[in-house]
Order: sequence, then C-alpha cells, then structure tokens
Amino acid sequence: MIALIKYRAGNIASVSNALDRLGADYFLADTPDQLETADGVIFPGVGHAGAAMESLKENGIDEWLQQTKKPVLGICVGMQLLYDSSSEGDTKALGLIPGRLEKFDSNDAKVPHMGWNVIHIKQDHPLLKGINSGEHFYFVHSFYAPETSDAIATCDYITDFTAVVSKDNFAGVQFHPEKSGKAGARVLQNFLDHVYG
Repeated sequence: MIALIKYRAGNIASVSNALDRLGADYFLADTPDQLETADGVIFPGVGHAGAAMESLKENGIDEWLQQTKKPVLGICVGMQLLYDSSSEGDTKALGLIPGRLEKFDSNDAKVPHMGWNVIHIKQDHPLLKGINSGEHFYFVHSFYAPETSDAIATCDYITDFTAVVSKDNFAGVQFHPEKSGKAGARVLQNFLDHVYG
C-alpha cells in the first residue's frame, strides 16, 4: 500500500485522482506510525518551502523521512524539501540530497516557470522507464534545484536545473506528474512498479 503524506502543503486532491486513475491502493497518512505501515511513500507539496517544513515538523514527519529506508517519491515542493536547504525563506530542509534551491532570476524570464517543458535524461533509472528525452511535463515553480550528480533528468528554463533526482531510497520530480498526461502517469506507475518490485 502507498502512503500519501497529508500535511498543510500537500497537493492531495490531484495526486489522489492520478492514483485513482492508475487503480493504485493508497491511503492518506499524517503520522509516522501510519507511514511506517506503507510499502512506499509519495510526498507531494505546493506553496512555500518554509511553511511546508513547519507542517512536517508538527507531527514528526520530518524525522521519519530522515530515517526511513522505504521508497519515497517527492513531487514539486516535496522534491525540493529532500535537499539541504532552500533560499525560499532561508529554509533548512531535510538534508537527504546535497544542494540548495535558488530562485529563478526574474530579470531573465517570467517567474514562476509555469507550463509545459521538456526534460533531458542524464541517467537510466527505473522511474523514467519508457520515458524519452524531449518528453513534455507540466511545471509550476519559482525555485529550482541545481544540476548535480544526483540528477537523473534536467530541464532548461533560464538555467539548467534538476527535473528528476534520485539518491538512495529517495526520488523526486520537480514537475507535476499528476498534471502531465500520459507521461506523468507513466512516471507514477514506474514508482508503483519499483515499490512492488
């Protein structure tokens, strides 16, 4: 069973709908004890990184995430919080992936980066099975993760940034797979397939 983390910054409705379309078995979890019963975890997020971290801390979900060995997929702000920190509110994040999120320079283009854009695959990974470079996904974000050795796919908007990341049992996507049509559904299905082996 997949746990979908329920907290104030989670975009629960649209992710739930996407999982329903895939016929996935999932439940909403807002405590570490509930998360511990899951086979894998989806960690959605929207809004401000600082507010999202505060919400995670209220029920100890931050500490649970820092210790779990279960497969975890972060979406949008859920991905961003896997990193060390974000310049959004100078937020100390979970520290599971090295790097600091920075804000796009609005002098160079419109911020937030919003709409469809293509990804460029850097490394083979089960999360991107059946996905090709040049595939379109839907993005909405003002802060971006730097391109590092943990990036398995990048995107270009003002600068190159990490679109998909993976380290240990954690993976993250900056785009919204639940709003990205067939390609996004494939990414979510790939995560489910990974969890259930």
